[in-house]
Amino acid sequence: MKSIRTFVVMAVLALCIPSASQAAEELTAVASAEKSVNELLATVQELKPYFATDRERYFAGIEQSLTSFVDFDEVAIGVMARLGEQATPEQISRLGEKLKITLTRFYGAALIGYDGQELVFMPAGEPSPEPELNTNVRMQLSANNSKIELQYTLFLNADREWKLKNLFLGGINLRRQYFTQFSALMNRYGNDIDQVIDNWQ
Repeated sequence: MKSIRTFVVMAVLALCIPSASQAAEELTAVASAEKSVNELLATVQELKPYFATDRERYFAGIEQSLTSFVDFDEVAIGVMARLGEQATPEQISRLGEKLKITLTRFYGAALIGYDGQELVFMPAGEPSPEPELNTNVRMQLSANNSKIELQYTLFLNADREWKLKNLFLGGINLRRQYFTQFSALMNRYGNDIDQVIDNWQ
């Protein structure tokens, strides 16, 4: 009788608790975000003195840290959105390289006020339509006597690695912001994607 009761309890628990693979996958997304942010903040701390004296050295370190975690081709696809349906893989990669520079400057400058303050992970926001492939990780850190909220939108790539494809910084959706810029340039250059990429600032 005891063994039957034990079996029933275990069966009920199995219905309530996510499978090991689901839990591991969710943890992997959060762990990946936490690892990347901690590495980035350590880079900011290490290179911050160069922001005033050798800014290119500072941003080169930030770019290296971001490149290990951000899929800039996916960022480019999101920025182009419907306007890039005819874009070639080469054009996507070229825009991705431009966005790497843009994002490095934006993110690196925003974090320059960070001085070792606590990084706090926050409850998840709106759930992703495909949680097994996409997820949002929210965190908050202190810089310049204020709190900055970050949200990473991650996706699971073909190698089963979580990579960043969009970033919200202080409530600013960078993909949407850059799409506005991309759209304006498409209008200016007659929907010539190569011209848009060449003139991206």
